[in-house]
Amino acid sequence: MDGPFDPPLALASLSGDADAEWARAGAPYAGAAFLGGIALDERSRAAARDLVARDRSEFLPEDPFAWIDDQLAALADVDVRAGVNVRATRPEPVREAAAVCASHDAIVEVNAHCRQDELRAVGCGETLLADTPRLREYVAAASETGATVSVKVRAGVDGVDLPATARAVADAGATVLHVDAMDSEPAVASVVDAAPSLFVVANNEVRDEASVREYLEYGADAVSVGRPSTDPVVLDRVLTALESVRASST
Repeated sequence: MDGPFDPPLALASLSGDADAEWARAGAPYAGAAFLGGIALDERSRAAARDLVARDRSEFLPEDPFAWIDDQLAALADVDVRAGVNVRATRPEPVREAAAVCASHDAIVEVNAHCRQDELRAVGCGETLLADTPRLREYVAAASETGATVSVKVRAGVDGVDLPATARAVADAGATVLHVDAMDSEPAVASVVDAAPSLFVVANNEVRDEASVREYLEYGADAVSVGRPSTDPVVLDRVLTALESVRASST
């Protein structure tokens, strides 16, 4: 389907590393770049500080909303659709971040993905994924601003019906579902079938034509590259694979 970015290759957020400079470096290969993740409110920021204390890289600017605004402004002259992956313990900060994203025609991505204990303890990441009513509130709050809304999820989480989650976030106003398949690639097909209105981005070990072709055959509209997003050799290989698969399907 036609989607919010092209080519159908996204750079997935890397906490503490995925900023405007990172997006600019990857832009020759990608249609989208998700900055962040960034914690928005005090409880999520406290959890991020705890992560830093055990040597994890995190973005902790004094004002996260000003940081989002500045980073997106820095990409105004770059040919890439920017997005920002956000964490929060309540919907209101997500709405505020979404409004900033909307002003830059950027995507706001609700993080229902991270599995670090510190984030889960305050209700972020996978904990949000397991609480569909609360996740719907976050998505609806973001959607009310007019921003394009993505939700980053993880497959294989105990007790989570991912197809039902996909339908719920689509109903709440999301247009993009960013799926970390976690070596469960058929999960991509399950959400594509459950919520056909969503633009589905598949993530996890996207490295070459074989991985690209597999995800597209499961129905993904796009793929994303995580840790190797700083490696132009990998990005060029993935983009070439996408172009090859596209050409063979026309």
